[in-house]
Amino acid sequence: MNEEVKKEAPLTKLPANVKLLGAASLLNDIASEMIFPLMPAFLLSLPGGSKTYLGLIEGVADSVASLLKLWSGAWSDRAGWRKGFVVFGYGVTALVRPLSGAALVPWHLFAVRVSDRIGKGVRTSPRDALIADSTDTSIRGRAFGFHQAMDHLGAAVGPVLATLFLLRWPDHLRTLFLLTIIPGLAVVALLVFGLKEVSANKPPPENLQLSLKPFGWHFRLYLAALFIFTLGNSSDAFLLLRAREQGVPDTYLPLLWCAFHVVKSASNLLAGKASDWLGPRPVLIAGWALFSAIYLAFALAANSWQVWLIFLTYGFVYSLTEPASKAMVTALEPSERKGLAFGWFNFAIGIAALPASVVCGWLYQNFGALTAFSWGATLAAVAALLLLLIPAGKRSVEKR
Repeated sequence: MNEEVKKEAPLTKLPANVKLLGAASLLNDIASEMIFPLMPAFLLSLPGGSKTYLGLIEGVADSVASLLKLWSGAWSDRAGWRKGFVVFGYGVTALVRPLSGAALVPWHLFAVRVSDRIGKGVRTSPRDALIADSTDTSIRGRAFGFHQAMDHLGAAVGPVLATLFLLRWPDHLRTLFLLTIIPGLAVVALLVFGLKEVSANKPPPENLQLSLKPFGWHFRLYLAALFIFTLGNSSDAFLLLRAREQGVPDTYLPLLWCAFHVVKSASNLLAGKASDWLGPRPVLIAGWALFSAIYLAFALAANSWQVWLIFLTYGFVYSLTEPASKAMVTALEPSERKGLAFGWFNFAIGIAALPASVVCGWLYQNFGALTAFSWGATLAAVAALLLLLIPAGKRSVEKR
């Protein structure tokens, strides 16, 4: 990146929309992460619950969301507005997520989780495109880093609140799930009254099409690498199960999850700036390569203190991949199709999520942790190698 951008990036303020969407993510993740660390053990306590069923739930839910992310991103380009998609998506999640507290059998959780991901699918690509629309190109890495930092800060606060609640009312887990409606509705109110539409870009000239034809081969290769990486990046619910197996008590799992997200929140801010400074490609390569090493470490962990150390390191490593992966989209593709580009980005991630979690659950159930996590480590290493085929530097990754 040239010297002019290096000097400008630290001085440019984040737009109000970016800050507000960050606050919405903070509140939404407080609600989500109050229950997510407890969900695997809750599922296993239900009649018929298993690791394989956990993989099925997570995989199907994320794959359903991926289809909607592609559609909603393209439609937000064509419609010329994005706010409505964002508000509707967060609203659906706010209403269905508390129903986890009424689940009696695994398919109840399946239905709630899929409905929750429908909301995520509708909002995610238009939200990411709105962040890009609202932000100067020189600080997009920092903008996405800020958004992810707020997301993970909420994910850190949520488990703390859950722990405090369960220490006071240990037999009221279902009540805790129901209470997540409070921050969920606060998100909707914040977006309805605070989020501003940005219409700086004209809709693309062609009719709505969910096609890769408008995009160059660099972007297509990036999607292939992203798909391979995600195929090995199964739900973090399996990491929580691994922690439990290695001696971390159920009562401390929310605190482990909290510490993990504190690290992710703090390091996302730094990783976003690094993406602006160095370009997203080298940061993403480093993140995926280190991710591979961390997954192997999870497989080889022998006791609880090692799990704590690996989990915290994983938080730092994973933060390298988040702002850089989204900044890579805006570097590779033209502005008038940012919604569609983010739709394909999220589609590639989501469509790999079903086999990723199902395969990990099956391998874990039948062959153990070493095989399951080694599979993920191998695919992350392959994806990092594929990124080397995309030319380095901001100018060279732009669409030709």
